[in-house]
Amino acid sequence: MLFKNIVEFRDLPPADLHGIVRALHRHHYAAGEEIVRYLDHSNSVFFILQGCVRIHYYGLSGDEVILCDLPAGEMFGELTAIDGQVRSATAAAKKDTLLASMPGKVFMQLIQANPVFCTAILKRLTDQVRRLTERVFDFSTLAVRNRIHAELLRLARQNMDSPNSAVIRPAPTHAELACFVSTHREAVTRELSELAKHRLIERTGHTLRVRDVGRLKQMVDEVRGAI
Repeated sequence: MLFKNIVEFRDLPPADLHGIVRALHRHHYAAGEEIVRYLDHSNSVFFILQGCVRIHYYGLSGDEVILCDLPAGEMFGELTAIDGQVRSATAAAKKDTLLASMPGKVFMQLIQANPVFCTAILKRLTDQVRRLTERVFDFSTLAVRNRIHAELLRLARQNMDSPNSAVIRPAPTHAELACFVSTHREAVTRELSELAKHRLIERTGHTLRVRDVGRLKQMVDEVRGAI
């Protein structure tokens, strides 16, 4: 059952989950199709059943800022449902994606009525604050090459294939990595070439292998600890 893969639904009793599923509506989005747009007034919450969703926005200069890519099992849109404000970013399907949506009012009623679901949402928001705090710290204190290392480490941790190596597939393009860490493509190309020269990473087609995650973590920790 696709809905059991949603992180916030995993601890719900079957009867509660069945009731929630009845309040959801499924939607299919093709790759590249917008789901919600920055500053929209819609308030539905979305659960990713299949596919992947990119959360991003564009600065006044037109440069793209990628906040995150969300895989199946994740959710988005809860902030607007909670505080009633406009959308804080644009969400678009990164590939063909199947979503389930829940009206913001129903989402809030569920939080208030179901302690298990409420606790899951609180944990989710806490995790977001921790990740954003770390990202602000990195952007404020780390040099570009160190931010690239930190982003590679984050991706590697999500794609471990052994205790000390990871396979990122499909690998982000150099331009996408640049958008994640607020730099230009040339800086990413230069740093990835340096990491490959030292055999820390290896790229083959659309696959990026991190050969020594422990060493990459040490590089990031050394810089963060020196600040």
